[in-house]
Amino acid sequence: GGMEALRSRYLDNGMLDFLLKEREAIMKKLVALMLVGAMTAAMVTGCGSSADTSASTDAAAEDTAADAEATEDTAEAAEDTAADAKSDLAYVKEKGTLVVGITEFEPMDYKDENGEWIGFDADMAKAFAESLGVTAEFQVIDWDNKILELEGKTIDCVWNGMTLTDEVTSAMECTNAYLNNAQVVVVPADVADQYQDEESLKDLSFAVEAGSAGEAEVSALGLNYTPVSSQADALMEVASKSSDAAVIDSLMAGAMIGEGTGYADLTYTIGLNSEEYGVGFGKGAELAAARNDYFTTSLDFSK
Repeated sequence: GGMEALRSRYLDNGMLDFLLKEREAIMKKLVALMLVGAMTAAMVTGCGSSADTSASTDAAAEDTAADAEATEDTAEAAEDTAADAKSDLAYVKEKGTLVVGITEFEPMDYKDENGEWIGFDADMAKAFAESLGVTAEFQVIDWDNKILELEGKTIDCVWNGMTLTDEVTSAMECTNAYLNNAQVVVVPADVADQYQDEESLKDLSFAVEAGSAGEAEVSALGLNYTPVSSQADALMEVASKSSDAAVIDSLMAGAMIGEGTGYADLTYTIGLNSEEYGVGFGKGAELAAARNDYFTTSLDFSK
């Protein structure tokens, strides 16, 4: 059925080299809520007047009541937060759609000749949505605003070859890693031999996707770069000679540049890092665990 089609499409066509089999979770949920309540009672004795004693007692009582009210408010807020975290799965099932935030990123998410979104991530998202009894809908987003889109609930998840950076994992509930990746330098093929180490890159002008792992790498190296809206645009910048080079995901480079592609005159040289892909949901979301369970139980790629 559907699982056999997915295995055939990807495992029999080279994607097995990139797959990172599910393993014990590399991230555990942090304990997000801790309620600390402190109730104190004081006995006031002294030689003052009964009026003073009464006033002191009343003040202590008011403080204790205020503490109790604050603790109650904190508990209510915690319950609301917990309810929100637990409701994302029910919310998706109720509306009948899983809205997936993506960019056009071959081979992960791209359109076929009929305008349908396909690709490794798109197909996985569809299969996961089907397992929930809902339909996957794909929403193109500004990659630099992916966290805001998720927090604003315009999308339910980010599933688009997303590198598990510290920024991403701190702002989202992320799944286990499912693919290995790297950021690679793309240059015209006729000058590739000149750019085989980081030192040789210092005088180049780069195009990188805004908010991407590629941007983080060139920024960390202190290189000159221009942010663009997508990795595809970064390639266009190099092809048109508006930029000397680009830094993009190795998976995209393997699919979109070189002989037999639309960018036959481009090639990639060195890798700047090694990284992993994951799927991001709202912080505390149950859907992240559901996706992990689905991959573990339904997508046994060893078969």
